[in-house]
Amino acid sequence: MKCCTLAFGVVAVCLLLWDALASAAEVEEGSLVVLPGQIRLTGPEARHGLLAVRRDRGSSVIASLRSGLVWRSDNEAVARIDQGTVIPTGNGSTRIVVEVDGATAEATVTVDKFEDAHQWSFRNHVQSVLSKTGCNSGACHGAAAGKNGFKLSLRGYDPEHDFFSITHQARGRRVSPGDPGRSLILTKPTGAIPHKGGLRFTQDSYEYRVVSEWIAQGLAGPSEADSRITRLEVLPLASRLKAGTELSMIVVAHFQDGHSEDVTRWAKYTASDLTVCSVDDLGRVKVNGSGEGAIVAWYLAQNATATVTVPYVQSVSPDLFNTSERANFIDDDVIDKLHALNMPPSPRSDDSEFLRRAYLDTIGVLPTVDEVRAFLSDPEPGKRSRVIEELLSRPEYVDYWAYQWSDLLLLTGNRLRPEALKAYYKWIRERVEQNTPWDQFARGIILSQGSTFENGAANFYALHQDPQDMVETTSMAFLGMSIQCAHCHDHPNEKWTNDDYYGMVSLFARVRGKGWGGDFRSGDGNRTIFLADQGEVLQPRTARPQPPRPLDGSPISFDEPGDRREHLAEWLTAADNPYFAKAIVNRIWANFFGRGLVDAVDDLRLTNPASNARLLDHLANDLVRNHYDLKMIIRRILESEAYQRSHEVLQENAADVRFQAHSQPRRLKAEVLLDAISQVTGVPTAFKDLPKGTRAIQLPDASVASYFLDAFGRPERVLTCTCERSDEPSMTQVLHLLNGKTIQEKLESTEGRVAQILESSLSNDEIVETVYLAALSRYPTNLERQELVQAFADAGAQERRAVVEDLLWSVLTSKEFLFQH
Repeated sequence: MKCCTLAFGVVAVCLLLWDALASAAEVEEGSLVVLPGQIRLTGPEARHGLLAVRRDRGSSVIASLRSGLVWRSDNEAVARIDQGTVIPTGNGSTRIVVEVDGATAEATVTVDKFEDAHQWSFRNHVQSVLSKTGCNSGACHGAAAGKNGFKLSLRGYDPEHDFFSITHQARGRRVSPGDPGRSLILTKPTGAIPHKGGLRFTQDSYEYRVVSEWIAQGLAGPSEADSRITRLEVLPLASRLKAGTELSMIVVAHFQDGHSEDVTRWAKYTASDLTVCSVDDLGRVKVNGSGEGAIVAWYLAQNATATVTVPYVQSVSPDLFNTSERANFIDDDVIDKLHALNMPPSPRSDDSEFLRRAYLDTIGVLPTVDEVRAFLSDPEPGKRSRVIEELLSRPEYVDYWAYQWSDLLLLTGNRLRPEALKAYYKWIRERVEQNTPWDQFARGIILSQGSTFENGAANFYALHQDPQDMVETTSMAFLGMSIQCAHCHDHPNEKWTNDDYYGMVSLFARVRGKGWGGDFRSGDGNRTIFLADQGEVLQPRTARPQPPRPLDGSPISFDEPGDRREHLAEWLTAADNPYFAKAIVNRIWANFFGRGLVDAVDDLRLTNPASNARLLDHLANDLVRNHYDLKMIIRRILESEAYQRSHEVLQENAADVRFQAHSQPRRLKAEVLLDAISQVTGVPTAFKDLPKGTRAIQLPDASVASYFLDAFGRPERVLTCTCERSDEPSMTQVLHLLNGKTIQEKLESTEGRVAQILESSLSNDEIVETVYLAALSRYPTNLERQELVQAFADAGAQERRAVVEDLLWSVLTSKEFLFQH
């Protein structure tokens, strides 16, 4: 078998690197390009694939060329080319040129260490074979208990353990240095002897060659001298293709010692949206339909992604995108994305739709009848901006966002005693009221200590008394990512390793608490958080503590004086932290659009790319430039045309759910919905032991009894995860709206809006108008007005109350009321 493509990694000189060599302005529309533009081959066994593609001015690949290609090397004494694969023949540099249809493009190749004897690496090469063939997957020997007495670490996260299992366990029968072909690690996966895992590779395969030659070379194990992978890249980074076309990818792994390897063969691939594109085991992408999807490549615990954009095939004038209204950079990025997808934006929302949406999303209450009348009758063009400023300064803004952060930080009476809960909520509310910058908010939580009664933020550590819990909640709350998988093994969908996880744990290892005893329900709930002078958490895999280190920050000494959490807080809130600012702007975006740019908002991993990565970057950078002012980001969003767009869909954008072509209707949150029902009926909901008039959004405790809130998806605040809150419809919700006591009792009240209407001198027309303005923030249409006024006219005096109740009930149970538009 010819020695082709030694693919060990998942990266291939990124388009950003190519752009450093040739700017986008120099690339002609549809110009021929070789990817990667520069490669380095280290050693005689190095191989590297090349791609011939056509690329537009925006650096997106628009075609992958496979036929009619003529490759040549300028100096075959340095490297030769075989069907797009570069093979070294000696040290030096040369050009590889491809010609197709009279056009040419080139790549530069450098070869070094050609004279060195090649040695296979267990850590980087043998483990790659085991991972690619699935031998160390969770369904095989990577399972927690292994398979048939043979256990490997999941996806090879523990090379030392795997080396020992292969070479020393089972009396060494798994390898035969004197006759590699008799090794069980080769005879079983090739089917030479029975194997429950089936055929994994053949005797003439490259996989067989790697493992057999490693055995013959002396079974060299993993060592500290091994060069470790530092990053992974995938080419092309961005593609703009047509449905039905195909695209080949190259993955390149970069190592500590500066060398790189084409690992396309050994990478594992997944596609984020199969309706857009799919990918096979060798990185060949097939485009299935319109939209945008991501291809994820995994190699040696590193991940890289590439974006595939497939414009919708429909007639849309380019001028439409050029002339679309733009209020700020949000609209620039949104319109550019829609342009790339050939998907037009819907028009601007009308005033009533905007007003209701802005009130509910910003302060969690409906506008009053008078506020709606005043706004709809105001002819001033700047009235929307004025309303935005008014909303940001209202006390209900504090209620709403204090509740949001209480969800995030898990305030519940099921885990905190009343005084402690009160102190924690007070601390959060004061920060919202003062518009405390988000970096200071986070530092206040992370560095908190002292009495949980006197310093409400210290309750974070009362809720999370185990360093592992502290790490996982901190990561989820302030970085928007779960690293829980790395607790046991390297994260399969992120770059975080088991070592990274326990480095973070070490930062919290000396946080202690006293008070309460073993049960938080005993005593008054006052716990004192302090720092011990010593103490470490052992990493189970090594039985040693891991040096204290933020995820991809620098480590500190075990003997470093002071509070280790200071080091974490500095890294966490640093302007160049790639996660902190993105996590919070993504949460805020989800509040206003129903889903984050990264969905879900607590899943900001590399393998779950944003629907608009450039916009997410711009929002995060804007937040940092403005000193983490959350109101500023909220203002930017509210003012954008993207937010103010109508929910009415066009034929050309009806398929959109991710790119802000139109507003996405979504059911009101449980607390907001209950408050809206109370507001429209004029009857506050009574909560046990709380003052009359307390709104659901003002509850500091998520455990306050409420059948309605539970039925409509209120989170329990046990986990920092948006999965706790549900907006899924259920039969329970339907039945409760139809005949449950929440609405019925409010309609029957002698003090609510129904009673007020009956006691007033309002005409039938004015009653209908008032109900519509109160609940839907709009005037009734002519047909609605006509039919409802007639219903009043047809009813007798004794039936008048029933008609008013029916009108309110009909509106309160309508989709238009229950949903945000």
